Amino acid sequence: MDQLAAFDPVTVGDLTLPNRVVMAPMTRSRAYGPGQSPTSLMAEYYAQRASAGLIISEGTQPSVVGQGYPSTPGLHSDEQTAAWREVTDAVHAAGGRIFAQLLHTGRIGHPLLIDGRRPVAPSAVRPKVSVFTPQGLKDCITPQAMTGEAIEQTLNDFVVAARNAVAAGFDGIEVHGANGYLVHQFLDPTTNLRTDGWGGSVERRIRFAAELMRRIADAIGPSRTAMRVSPGNPYNDMSHSDPHATYLALTETLRTLGLAYLHVVETGDRDLTRKLRAEFGGVFILNAHTAPRPTGPEELALVEDGTTDLLSFGALFLANPDLPRRLATGGPFNTPARERFYGGDERGYTDYPALPDQPLDGSGVSG
Repeated sequence: MDQLAAFDPVTVGDLTLPNRVVMAPMTRSRAYGPGQSPTSLMAEYYAQRASAGLIISEGTQPSVVGQGYPSTPGLHSDEQTAAWREVTDAVHAAGGRIFAQLLHTGRIGHPLLIDGRRPVAPSAVRPKVSVFTPQGLKDCITPQAMTGEAIEQTLNDFVVAARNAVAAGFDGIEVHGANGYLVHQFLDPTTNLRTDGWGGSVERRIRFAAELMRRIADAIGPSRTAMRVSPGNPYNDMSHSDPHATYLALTETLRTLGLAYLHVVETGDRDLTRKLRAEFGGVFILNAHTAPRPTGPEELALVEDGTTDLLSFGALFLANPDLPRRLATGGPFNTPARERFYGGDERGYTDYPALPDQPLDGSGVSG
């Protein structure tokens, strides 16, 4: 099948992207700068991948209490905002475009990561998962159920972080509403047990996500605002058995905001993916579910057949800084070094080779 559509330009918000291959957000836990700020090594890492149609940054916390993992960056201080400017300048100098992903992990985390504070969530439901801390692997604890005042503060924290992202030179922001983190926790009836205006019915469970996106869009413009969701994803001890009504209702609301895009992490329900695309009506990015794992070129047909406008790639982009070129030529592909995904130095981070400029000779490239 002709797969050239994946390498056609596309308009996303106010940007014209040269291709439809997106670098998915990936936590790398290398924010070793003061106050957990980005570093020059991070700037090099992102700039290496500037041939992506769009880069979405690793999850970046909008507040101290929003952190769930060691050495993840924030966008809630002047120091962090200034440090991110080196990253965005490097990406733009290399011809790329980059959105910041704003991630509040909610109940996923530990007091050792957030200055002794207790993680917060819609309801006091302890996740049966563990997280890495400065003292090693620890079980998550029962979170503090958020008060109405805490919800309002969190919404404001996100808005401030979005403004900081623009000040840092990002082309826009993506709110992480997926993978069992705070926004997802509000959407799921097994983690949102509230009986007030923020929980219970579908309309009240989607309220936090909808209000968050509305406020950010008002603050920085809808063309620079986007969202990522993962309907039915069990990651981080989630168990929403029938997500259709919830996510279709959310998408109907998001459609009215004129967002830059909707980014869907697929967990096997292609029927729901198609319904969400139709309901949203705007630019659609898909992180496709493939079994046993993504292969790359085969997924490009999902752009060709209209399933999605753009495709996001995670580990494949991590290991292949020039992924669009490799996809266009059918490979070869570096193998991700999984033992170096989180934390560490340049190994398994900025040392993956790009293809030589000369035509491919069919030889393999190893990571």
